[in-house]
Amino acid sequence: MNPRYDEILEPLRQAYDARAAWRDGTTKEPWKLAERQAFRDRLAPGARVLEVGAGTGQDSASFRKEGFAVVAADLSPVMVEHCRAKGIEAHVMDFLHLDLPAGSFDAVFAMNCLLHVPNRDLPAVLESIRAVLSPGGLFFVGVYGGESAEGPLDDDQHVPPRFFSSRTDEQLLGFAVAARFDVVDFHPVDTGRGFRFQSLTLRRPSAG
Repeated sequence: MNPRYDEILEPLRQAYDARAAWRDGTTKEPWKLAERQAFRDRLAPGARVLEVGAGTGQDSASFRKEGFAVVAADLSPVMVEHCRAKGIEAHVMDFLHLDLPAGSFDAVFAMNCLLHVPNRDLPAVLESIRAVLSPGGLFFVGVYGGESAEGPLDDDQHVPPRFFSSRTDEQLLGFAVAARFDVVDFHPVDTGRGFRFQSLTLRRPSAG
């Protein structure tokens, strides 16, 4: 039996706390920069952006530099400290406990973080994120996937090993539609490292 999201939070927190400094020193791959830019180009000037699973805040810092009003959230206190060191408003929060005002963001950016959510908890996570989006707001979901599988990876270099959920395109899109999002764009990305990336941009409908 796969664990529930609440059960994997502490192992994830430990894993990312321990690797925060290393992650902050990494350089974004060109395809990730392209995905971020494509989403950024969909946003209105001065949009209010929430980054969930923000890590050390590299993407949040880029959005802030572009003139957006940015808030970052991550479950790792060490990651959040890296965000704050970049001048970003950042909070220790996980997806199911986003203690933020309803409808307060024009966009949510989630790069390679929802892949840690078990499938049976993904509907609740999507609803939590939808709640903080304003009507008409955009939601970027980027995850590795293409096949249906759940559990830790054999070669994970993080300690403790992290839980991953990989989804087929049909599964991912099905979750999004069931959560009452409109699909703006979906496309796969060949990362060149043997990983298939699923890029999904959603919109909370203006009505409802």
